[in-house]
Amino acid sequence: MDSFLQSERDGAILVLTMSQPQTRNALTGNSAVEEIVQACAQVTRDRGIRVVVLTGADPVFSSGGNVKDMQRYEKEGLSPEVIREEYRNGIQRLPKALYNLDVPVIAAVNGPAVGAGLDLSCMCDMRIASEKATFAESFVKVGIVPGDGGAWLLPRVVGMSKASEMAFTGDALDAQEALACGLVSRVVPHERLMEESLKLAARVAANPGGVLRMTKRLLREGERSTLESLLEMSAGYQAIAHMTSDHREAVRAFIEKRKPVFGNE
Repeated sequence: MDSFLQSERDGAILVLTMSQPQTRNALTGNSAVEEIVQACAQVTRDRGIRVVVLTGADPVFSSGGNVKDMQRYEKEGLSPEVIREEYRNGIQRLPKALYNLDVPVIAAVNGPAVGAGLDLSCMCDMRIASEKATFAESFVKVGIVPGDGGAWLLPRVVGMSKASEMAFTGDALDAQEALACGLVSRVVPHERLMEESLKLAARVAANPGGVLRMTKRLLREGERSTLESLLEMSAGYQAIAHMTSDHREAVRAFIEKRKPVFGNE
């Protein structure tokens, strides 16, 4: 089978496209997890990448877990212990790699984002939806629970009440409903999805790469730390930021009333 991810680099912007529409860009039963984890490792190493855009090959963003592949649990007589380890060493690697990635990530949701596909979008920092996008935390519909961290991710995006409604019913939201509950920040015509996503990516990438990474880390830490702890971490990061050439350039540009020219990192 062809590679799951296709990548395209444009300066400081990396576009990752899930490219197995024949499986509706499923995340299991293939190399999806391994390829996304490897891509995250590449981004971490490459200080020239300042923003990532994640999207899917039409017509689907991602259908999540491959339901047909789940039949093998019964056919092969796998024990609960073996299945648990498969989750730990499989799809649960995604949130650890993608959610914890230091570089800002935009999910350009081009179509249905279902189950783990919805959760994948929640691992990103920003979500832009095509008018054709739909969103469903649909695990309950096939008799399973969110095994990929969705019960942690979704409430942090839409709040506990809406997340509970989505998880307990499994019902799908259309793009406008997703906008209303804050699951996405904007809805755009389908044919303009990548254009608008790349415009946002360019606005992000125009800023210093090192500061972007530290800012994202502070936002992530702020979700689970005390104010006092975050203030201490912020002071340390700020001390580092003040010593960078990009900060010095930004200050000079502000005083000289010109556009700053930042370095490659």
